[in-house]
Amino acid sequence: MLPKQTVQGHLAAALTILIWGTTFISTKVLLRDFAPVEILFFRFCIGFLALLVICPHRLRSTGWKQERYFLFAGLTGVTLYFLLENIALTYSLASNVGVIISVAPFFTALLAHFFLNGEPLRSGFFIGFAVALAGIALISFNGAAVLRLNPLGDLLALLAALVWAVYAVLTRRIAAFGCPTVQATRRVFFYGLLFMLPALLFTDFHWGFARFASPTLLFNILYLGLGASALCFVTWNFAVRRLGAVKTSVYIYCVPVITVATSVIVLRERITPLAAGGVLLTLAGLVLSERNPRKGDVPVCPKADKSASW
Repeated sequence: MLPKQTVQGHLAAALTILIWGTTFISTKVLLRDFAPVEILFFRFCIGFLALLVICPHRLRSTGWKQERYFLFAGLTGVTLYFLLENIALTYSLASNVGVIISVAPFFTALLAHFFLNGEPLRSGFFIGFAVALAGIALISFNGAAVLRLNPLGDLLALLAALVWAVYAVLTRRIAAFGCPTVQATRRVFFYGLLFMLPALLFTDFHWGFARFASPTLLFNILYLGLGASALCFVTWNFAVRRLGAVKTSVYIYCVPVITVATSVIVLRERITPLAAGGVLLTLAGLVLSERNPRKGDVPVCPKADKSASW
């Protein structure tokens, strides 16, 4: 039987991915009236304010040694990740970006091995990664005749996956400080918004609050701000605290699965045999990656107990 804390971590990660996997509908609706950078800025402003209302107490740090982790977490997990992903989508196919972003758990495992204690590389993780990636490819391309590559767009998507892996490792280090999860997430949002401001100057950003008079637009931006940002970043960071960066990151594999299920339920889209096979492969990859090693199993790389030295 799994320990209570482990169960809580898995439930938090599952809830996070369930919401993140459905955000494409809200984003699709908002893109009719908002630019991508406007959606990004408004959703995290709402998220920051929501966390401030929930827990108005100021988070105290012990100086720059800790503060730098929050700063770089905001830069990577909020600003760079979403900007790189959105820009990649303007150059490359959404299917390409979806598959490439899904290598984030692989990067997370590598970085966690070198910079975190107690998260060794194991053979089961790589087997699960290969199986899940094959499933995600089937879901994303879904019978497309060829994979059309765009070097710039695909490179940006790969950088986004690497940036998210850095964020996952940073949040694990932040969790070790013992900071309250809500306050820590709010601090990360603050730095993310701060780094986002220069990007607003070089884009076609408009405040345009009149757009929120539309109930549809208001509901969807609130869903992204309160659900996908405020709630999900807290539950994701909570899961990282309970499970570790690697075990939590493999839940990213399920985003395309949730997207397919949502498309069938909400948009009445038909699921094809290839997509169904991709869903099964992806779930199998998740199980393999999360499988606890048998007694006697050894890490792929035996030097996993090094201390972090950022």
